[in-house]
Amino acid sequence: MKQTTLIDHKEAASIHILREVAAQFERPVLLFSGGKDSITLVRLAQKAFYPAKIPFPLLHIDTGHNFPETIAFRDQLVEELGLTLIVRQVQDAIDQGLVKEEKGRYASRNSLQTVTLLAAIEEFKFDACIGGARRDEEKARAKERVFSVRDDFGQWDEKNQRPELFDMLNGRIDQGQNVRAFPISDWTELDVWEYIRRENIQIPSIYFAHQREVFFRDGLVWTANEHVYREPHEQVESHWVRFRTVGDMTCTAAVLSEAKTLDEVVAEIRSSTLSERGARIDDKRSEAAMETRKKAGYF
Repeated sequence: MKQTTLIDHKEAASIHILREVAAQFERPVLLFSGGKDSITLVRLAQKAFYPAKIPFPLLHIDTGHNFPETIAFRDQLVEELGLTLIVRQVQDAIDQGLVKEEKGRYASRNSLQTVTLLAAIEEFKFDACIGGARRDEEKARAKERVFSVRDDFGQWDEKNQRPELFDMLNGRIDQGQNVRAFPISDWTELDVWEYIRRENIQIPSIYFAHQREVFFRDGLVWTANEHVYREPHEQVESHWVRFRTVGDMTCTAAVLSEAKTLDEVVAEIRSSTLSERGARIDDKRSEAAMETRKKAGYF
């Protein structure tokens, strides 16, 4: 008889949450970035509704500065699984004057995604957005419930959250409100990697060590790309790197690594002393950077 592991329990809990989303909401959507967490959500959703297809679309808010490997993987996955993908572009919001492009040393489009996301929620009348955020990533995310209510302006109030006792998930919302649902909220980065290894889930190549043209700034390793601001004195070098988290390339740094297999990645994560989001410059703008973005409607 197979012994039940901790990851089995976490998988079952996540599947339960996904089924509750489908049961309690009329128009849910899965927020998809092409990163490991949202890919894990897709696998969990496959299991939750098998043998039927995943009963909600995927939504990608494309900054226009994403890693090409991630976009290629996104399109491949959607085609292979026969999923419905909705893509909305941050560039459209910039062109319409709804948001202003940042300039300078730490310029990024990451925070600009909020306006595009809220517009997409309104366009399609989504009442639940399923996201891959985890409590271990960042202290603001550690405060959120599994069903996290947003008001009719898309804003989150960390002081006004519902209790979730005994896995009871309350999806009741008022007109104009919507919920962000986090099925893997209680997972850790290591849980995700061990699940990917166990399930043999395909992920973008940039999660594994590869040679890339990079430059060093503020102790971080940045991709040398036209979208990433670089000072004249910051020299481009070729190094073996990989990415622990995947977002807009303007705010997502790499880590020096030679981990080319899932076993090597898992071993590296086990021994790492740097948090996963330690390579995300957008979280370093202030102590409350993530919480501020969430209050405005961010993922």
